Amino acid sequence: MYYNSFKGLRVSALAFGAMRLPVIGGNDADIDRAAAKKLVDDAMAAGINYYDTAWGYHGGKSQIVLADCLRDYDRSSYFLTNKFPGYDLSNMPKSKEIFEKQLELCKVDYFDFYLIHNVCAMNIDKYLDPKFGIKEYFAEQVKNGRIKHLGFSLHGEMDVLERFAVVYGDIMEFCQLQVNYVDWEFQHSKEKVEFCRQRGWAIMVMEPLRGGKIADIEPSLLARVNSVGKERTPVQWAFSFLQSIPGILTTLTGMSDADQQTEKISYYAEPDVLSEKEFEAIVAVGRDIVSKTSVPCTACRYCTPKCPKELDIPTLISRYNEMLYNRDKIEFVTTFAMIGTPKDKWMTACIGCGACSKVCPQSIDIPKVMKDFAEEYKRRSGGL
Repeated sequence: MYYNSFKGLRVSALAFGAMRLPVIGGNDADIDRAAAKKLVDDAMAAGINYYDTAWGYHGGKSQIVLADCLRDYDRSSYFLTNKFPGYDLSNMPKSKEIFEKQLELCKVDYFDFYLIHNVCAMNIDKYLDPKFGIKEYFAEQVKNGRIKHLGFSLHGEMDVLERFAVVYGDIMEFCQLQVNYVDWEFQHSKEKVEFCRQRGWAIMVMEPLRGGKIADIEPSLLARVNSVGKERTPVQWAFSFLQSIPGILTTLTGMSDADQQTEKISYYAEPDVLSEKEFEAIVAVGRDIVSKTSVPCTACRYCTPKCPKELDIPTLISRYNEMLYNRDKIEFVTTFAMIGTPKDKWMTACIGCGACSKVCPQSIDIPKVMKDFAEEYKRRSGGL
């Protein structure tokens, strides 16, 4: 494991993300604690020292389980990160209440890194509203030593980033951005990275594999990019791309499987910096992927608790995207389609209330996606 420097600290270049821990029976809120503990132990043994969780991950259980998994280790041997859940507007007046509860649940006296979470178009006005006192409260926690380093995560566009920086910029030390070779141009990650670098903020990367979407790519695309220089696996390309961008302190990736974790760690023994030609080639692959992907869902699952029909929205969107990739009507209907999903949990059950879209970090119009999915499925299958 190689490390990067941040204000006198040595931070592992690869970080342990606890948004997608192993679960039991497919229940996102039922974390397999034994499996999670093994993943954390293996990560610590490999040299990972940055551990990231949040209030809403795994229905609130992630922060509890992750802290428990780290309990056997000296508190100074790792960095624990948590976040204020601004993706839910009802939390805006609850800075103190939520922060105190997070410390209590994690059984710690401080967080090494803490984030103003999910800054986006949906909540920027609330974050900037002085009546909530969010900036002042968290600045005070830094002063009191209960937050060692304060930053934010961005899910909005450049205008949101610029507005946030005007008010919060003087107390921010780092920014967590969605950066990968697909979003380098698609979600303007390149411009966001440069904005942060100009302000001296360290950059934490989230969604390096875009929710697993680029952990595997079409053989033709892989062959094309491998012909440019060194041959790499799809996952290796994704991480080498990030290792080639100056200013990135650490890259968070979901740890849900031992084999996946071992593979990811292997790519961080030392930096693998792409040549200019290789960098351009993998960005071009990202353009091709975007052109074939209908909905940029990362399966963060912020939407699911808000759905009154309890739809598994990320899975439905994944099936919609798969359907758009699959041009064979018969094959889709007979081998993929909605097999195994109760009819009352289909996309057709969506009532269009929009509660899901209000908390979507990607600003996806989810009701429209559900409607389009239903119409396209009906067209291909001949009925619903």
